[in-house]
Amino acid sequence: MRSLKALAALAVLSPAFGQVQVMDPLTVSATRAPEPQSQVPFTVEVLPADAFADGASPTVDDALRGLADFSLFRRNDSVTANPTSQGVSLRGLGPSGASRSLVLLDGVPLNDPFGGWVPWSSVPVDSLGGAEVVPGGGASAWGNEALSGVIQLFSARPLPGEGAFAVDVADFGTRSAEVSQAVTAGPGTLEIRGQDFATDGIVLVAPEGRGPIDVAAASRHNLESARWSGDIGDGVTATVTLRRFEEWRDNGTPYQQNGLRQLLASVTLSGRATPGEAWSATAYLQGQSSWQTFSSVNSTRSSETPASDQFDVPATAAGIAGSSTWRDAAGASTTVGADIRDVRGETREDFLYSRGAYTEQRFAGGRQTLAGLFAERSQPLGADAHATAGVRLDRSEDSDGHLRNVALSTGALLQGDAYPTRTGTELSPGAGIAWQAARELELHLSGQRAFRQPTLNELYRPFRQGTTTTLSNPELSTEHADSAEIGATWKHGGLSATATAFAARLDDAVANVTLAQGPGTFPLFGALAAGAVGQERLNLGRVDTRGLQLGVDWKLSDTLSLELSAIDEEATVGAASVAPGLVGKTLPEVPRTSASLGLAWRPTQRLQIEGRVRRTGSQFDDDQNLLPLAAATVADVSLRLRLTERAELFAGAQNLGSARVETAHSALGVYNLAPPRTAGAGARLNW
Repeated sequence: MRSLKALAALAVLSPAFGQVQVMDPLTVSATRAPEPQSQVPFTVEVLPADAFADGASPTVDDALRGLADFSLFRRNDSVTANPTSQGVSLRGLGPSGASRSLVLLDGVPLNDPFGGWVPWSSVPVDSLGGAEVVPGGGASAWGNEALSGVIQLFSARPLPGEGAFAVDVADFGTRSAEVSQAVTAGPGTLEIRGQDFATDGIVLVAPEGRGPIDVAAASRHNLESARWSGDIGDGVTATVTLRRFEEWRDNGTPYQQNGLRQLLASVTLSGRATPGEAWSATAYLQGQSSWQTFSSVNSTRSSETPASDQFDVPATAAGIAGSSTWRDAAGASTTVGADIRDVRGETREDFLYSRGAYTEQRFAGGRQTLAGLFAERSQPLGADAHATAGVRLDRSEDSDGHLRNVALSTGALLQGDAYPTRTGTELSPGAGIAWQAARELELHLSGQRAFRQPTLNELYRPFRQGTTTTLSNPELSTEHADSAEIGATWKHGGLSATATAFAARLDDAVANVTLAQGPGTFPLFGALAAGAVGQERLNLGRVDTRGLQLGVDWKLSDTLSLELSAIDEEATVGAASVAPGLVGKTLPEVPRTSASLGLAWRPTQRLQIEGRVRRTGSQFDDDQNLLPLAAATVADVSLRLRLTERAELFAGAQNLGSARVETAHSALGVYNLAPPRTAGAGARLNW
């Protein structure tokens, strides 16, 4: 009813808008094959290249936060957030460090092989040609990790001879430089790109809780990539990509730091077997090594004690995927395909610090393999309706799971657990109908079943961060989600308005469940000091989410446009036999309401000004709903001034009013904050 009321209210405004013919764009992320967006029965949100190159969004995840249904585990973006908290979810379906959404770059998964979080910094904003976000859809095409949807980023495709150089500086010692060049290489185009970024960072802890031990969270990263794309004969196009990424971060105290080195290679082939059949195949290999140190800070925040030194986390991911699509004269299409992904990883860390040294060393990890087959059918139902149905069958295997603890002083084995191999089979169906109910009104109805395998990190690695100790659980069950949505899109002239009601049930949700709170001595955790927390990764019985999402794209004139994205949602624990006290509690990190309002104004051909206001409602930072985070409203502004056809200046400011944005709330009452007002400027030269 609220959806219909929203559309009715907008319909009253219809005489104010002229008639503009807009081409139906294609989308590939929902069904893994190009389909007209109006024929896809799932919500598809499209961001153009300008959304990433407007100067207001320093990172990819910051640009995506203009969508109200997009959220990271924490409220701060990847410039200041710890990498393990950069998991992403859509429509509040259980935010966690391990993403419940699949993130792709040109069809290759970006999710970390060991932990599931997303290294957003490894994708420069200027390198993108656009993005598609499919909340609540895509599982029957993509399988594991597409529990709450799919986010696909697309690299820009420069022509031979084209290149760019950009440099910018901002507050807190932030500076960045990026260069790219495309040249003719044999029968194709070779693009070389490099980026270097550094920031002195901000102090994460709020002023009222800050102590001598708190320092700025500085970071730096650099990236080099090469991509060749061209025709290799018989109508076959090949794209070969090589990418190297390295980053280093301070995490708010002198001892706490982390780093990552990553290499990736991928090859994509595509072509046409017959005039009505198109196919593509991708193979990739990713290798990486990361490290991180953790500490416990005393109550006055005047000193810290090392908690663990995760000195090496080697991980690899290898995959092959292929699909083929047949289209007939009636407008129907069938896509079939298969893929396999193999992940291996192990954490190697020193822990149990006593008398100036670590006393034990831990090795924990394993191997995870997933292989799937899928089929999608897109079928016209007369002149005004279109049905889509898909099904996917996956086979999973967790093997070589292990946890070994040794005494550092003697090398003696203190614990040597080897976990049995586990296998499983998952069926992921999805279906929906898109209906052109009237010339200006489109309706859609869809549903899907999706799954997510717990990551190697969740299964095998116990850890301690600050005063919180979290135990791993090699017996975690696979998560399953059943979701549905019903939506309407009304288009008239330069106005497009959408309203979508959605609901999802997440079974066996993996959560860090609080089992003990200090002071005291507890089974599994031993002695816990005041304010210390003992948690274990456990499967909750059921999580329920439901809500209403609204979106408006309104081109008021040739020089002025407006975008609105808003969501009202409720996410609660419906059943939890392992922790009955959680039933009825709101999921951590899920605000009841979120909204984003953007305005773009081009007063002249050379000048573009954009502003955005984002509102995030209050939420909780713990499963017990005892640690609230206050609501926050943030305003950003940017401008781009084109000096010539090839040169432009840009400037931007985030959090104009220095609003207090709480990102974490500890049991000791200490808050972490997102950055205050941050302003910067730069220049870009294209040729």
